[in-house]
Amino acid sequence: MSVAAATAPTRTTAVPVLRGYRFELVKLAAQWRLRLVLLACLLAPAVYTGVVSRQTSLPADAVYGRWMGQSGWAGSLVILVFMGTLVLPLLTCVVAGDIFAVEDRLGTWRHLLVAVRSSRRIFLAKALAALTVTLVLLGALVGSSIVGGLVSIGSHPLPGLDGHAMGSAELCRTVLLAWLTALPPTLAFSAVGLLGSVALGRSPLGLLMPVVLALVLEGVQLMPVPAALRVALPMNAFLGYRGLLTSPTQLETLWIGVGVSLSWAALATYLAYRLFVRRDFTDLAYDGSGRRFLVAGLAPLAGLVVLTTFSVAVATGATGSGVDRAKLETALATSFSHLYVLQTDELHRPAVTKEQLQTSARCDKGGDRVDDTGPGADWRCVVTWTLPGASATGTAIYQLDVAADGRYVADGDGPKAVNGYFPIHTPTGDAPNPLWQFDGFVDLLDTPPRGTR
Repeated sequence: MSVAAATAPTRTTAVPVLRGYRFELVKLAAQWRLRLVLLACLLAPAVYTGVVSRQTSLPADAVYGRWMGQSGWAGSLVILVFMGTLVLPLLTCVVAGDIFAVEDRLGTWRHLLVAVRSSRRIFLAKALAALTVTLVLLGALVGSSIVGGLVSIGSHPLPGLDGHAMGSAELCRTVLLAWLTALPPTLAFSAVGLLGSVALGRSPLGLLMPVVLALVLEGVQLMPVPAALRVALPMNAFLGYRGLLTSPTQLETLWIGVGVSLSWAALATYLAYRLFVRRDFTDLAYDGSGRRFLVAGLAPLAGLVVLTTFSVAVATGATGSGVDRAKLETALATSFSHLYVLQTDELHRPAVTKEQLQTSARCDKGGDRVDDTGPGADWRCVVTWTLPGASATGTAIYQLDVAADGRYVADGDGPKAVNGYFPIHTPTGDAPNPLWQFDGFVDLLDTPPRGTR
């Protein structure tokens, strides 16, 4: 009996996921570069918004950049735009893109497998740890950007992207929701980082996969691609917050971006998991498999793009670039009406409402020989309105620079008394002219009813 007992196989149990998760968090927290990244996330947005908002030259090329000197909430929205272009994908590289590859560089896979005794639990613990740290970094960015602006400038009203006035309470709610919309695409890039870290091992390309993907998608976004393809990419989800800044809110693009991003996150995480549990950890010379990554990683993601693009096109009926004259005329007339009311209030003139102005706009792109569709800097619009009790009709000219993503910048071109100068002389001193230059956007998926064209 003693011999049999001595030779009987010993039953082993895998380490619980919670213990593995805590262990992975400790390893991440011990990395000096992650501590520096967290410190940068806590300080950099606050310093940027605090310093820039006090300057005379503001980043007018960014949405709400020209308003940073007027309200602390504007700085947080500017930071959000900057984060979505490259910084958030870069943060996922530092965390998710390295969390598996670091074991390859250090050669510690065998020790970890012996200790945990389950490749599935190792993957789950590492994925949850990467998610937790990413959320902490994102939360640091949110808090820092808001606190920096509010401490430097204060909580003052801002116009929405359709010109309507937004008070402090609405701005607080909207800015927090806007940052929340950045979470799904961040998860998508984090999942791509997991996939690159698992599939490519020590290769630097695996570490940089989220940034490489972001640069590729950003290049696609700059091109006049069909609207259905544009909104079917996770990069466009970083712009979905713009629908929150209108009244009423325009949420179709936002929800599509959330669905697309979560689809990317789920698929990329599953692909990473499948590659990880099938890996041969006895091969000490393993250094990633580029061919396997292309077949089992990128090919399914490319198929997802095709599927989501087709689904968006069928569900919304969107065709072409999504930018046309009718949309621009409607958006410009609405923004002008709201901002004219704001200007009237600043000048202490008799109160007027948006409905009383009966504003309309007429736009043309590049003359009679060019179709009035698509992005470009050659849009010219004439806005007309009528004041209550007046028989004459007012007119104002705007030059529009329309981007491929639907954002436009309206630059006032006269008359001087309305939109010709940056400052306006108010009873309390000079103030920025809200009608001089302003941002707006058109919903690329907004298709007019049949028979209206």
